[in-house]
Amino acid sequence: MRLSNIIAHIEYACEHFRDGEIADIVYDSRKASAGALFVCLRGALADGHNFAESAYGNGARFFLAEEPLPLPADAVVLITENTRAALAAVSADFFGHPEKELKVVGVTGTKGKTTVTHMLRHCLDAAGIRSGVIGTVGAYYGDTFVPTVNTTPESYETLKLLRQMKDAGCEAVCMEVSSLGLKHHRVDGIRFFEAVFTNLSPDHIGGAEHDSFEEYVYWKRQLFCRCDHATLCADDAYTETLKNLLTVPYVTYSAFADADVRAENISKYHENNLFGERFTCVSGGETATVTTAQPGLFSVQNALACIAVCLRFGVPLETAAAAMKTARVRGRNECVPVPADYNVVIDYAHNGQSFHSVIDTFADYPHNRLITVFGSVGDRAQLRRAEMGAVSGAKADLSVITTDDPGFEDPANIAADIAAAVKEAGGACEIVLDRTAAVHRALSLAEPGDIILLLGKGHETAQKVRGKKEHYSDYEAVASYYAATKKEN
Repeated sequence: MRLSNIIAHIEYACEHFRDGEIADIVYDSRKASAGALFVCLRGALADGHNFAESAYGNGARFFLAEEPLPLPADAVVLITENTRAALAAVSADFFGHPEKELKVVGVTGTKGKTTVTHMLRHCLDAAGIRSGVIGTVGAYYGDTFVPTVNTTPESYETLKLLRQMKDAGCEAVCMEVSSLGLKHHRVDGIRFFEAVFTNLSPDHIGGAEHDSFEEYVYWKRQLFCRCDHATLCADDAYTETLKNLLTVPYVTYSAFADADVRAENISKYHENNLFGERFTCVSGGETATVTTAQPGLFSVQNALACIAVCLRFGVPLETAAAAMKTARVRGRNECVPVPADYNVVIDYAHNGQSFHSVIDTFADYPHNRLITVFGSVGDRAQLRRAEMGAVSGAKADLSVITTDDPGFEDPANIAADIAAAVKEAGGACEIVLDRTAAVHRALSLAEPGDIILLLGKGHETAQKVRGKKEHYSDYEAVASYYAATKKEN
């Protein structure tokens, strides 16, 4: 595609413009080559302007920047005010505006984005509406999986995925839209068919994220300025504020109050390795029985959000309700089948609020003991250690403290901080720094009726240690324990 075609919708200045054929758009100098347009992005840890010479050395001759670059005369440098916003615009033109050919559903909120998008994709597929999903655990469409780095990928990756999904026959895409994704222009230009709000609480504040809770809220609500319809959780206080801001039609959903889509007669069930909820969904005079494959009140709320969106797509209530029983999300309250008379659950919970939620959820089911296995990140978010330690100490029977993305910090120091909080809350704990060994230790202590909660890693397959990613998976740790046990027996 010609450079002139993909920069048609951005404002720029260029001293010596020369048109040319653009084979790709990149913002990592290591991926630059002849025919690439290199976009200089400023990030929290690095500034792409400092890598322009490297990109030139790798063959790039076309550049999009916010300031002049010290490059040879044959380089075409386009100066624009904001390269992140420009990246979204040029990527949309480069990929032929796939966002206009799909019904894109954006889901935002502090918690629940991943679960809702995956459950929704499952239900739409079950109704014959082929769908893709983009978010924290990657992008999926059909049998294709594409790993992603951020909850909401950079605009280039997002638009590339939308093009791939459309070309593969998708009609809809369910997408996690984070506050940082909105702030950093990753979804600029996308008009969302539906915007879904789950809940709101303080998160991602400080460091390179948001300066304050007010700023966090501001960016969250921007999603609802670029949608055709909205679906709002009536159980969250912030929904009333959103209602007053909206200029498009909306519906509400609730697990325990009056709403357009609501739950009645909620009850729990536990069958084999599956914890879940069962309830009657009521909407517009129709009712249907819903059984979720995940436990907790939030599971009911997530299911209601999905059903509300399905109804917007024209899916019958009974069809959406029936699909819920087989809708699962990897690493989110996921019960792992084990050859034992206790239960093992893998969940992504990694702060105090999510610890409250997951531990309280499983405590409501008949059980013997609750044993947690968790750590906390290094180099930042130190308050999380005390929060998680206090919750586990107060609510679990045993906390096995281990390692979780220590970064450049000593894992032993992180574990000691957590252990202090556990003990202060009156809880019992052990420290086993090697995470595989910690999982094995918890399983070796398990008794009939126990519930073992492996928290923090969820779907992830790596630990961040001293600037590198080391392979690790809670799933593999569990499997290796039973493989070793079988071999011993």
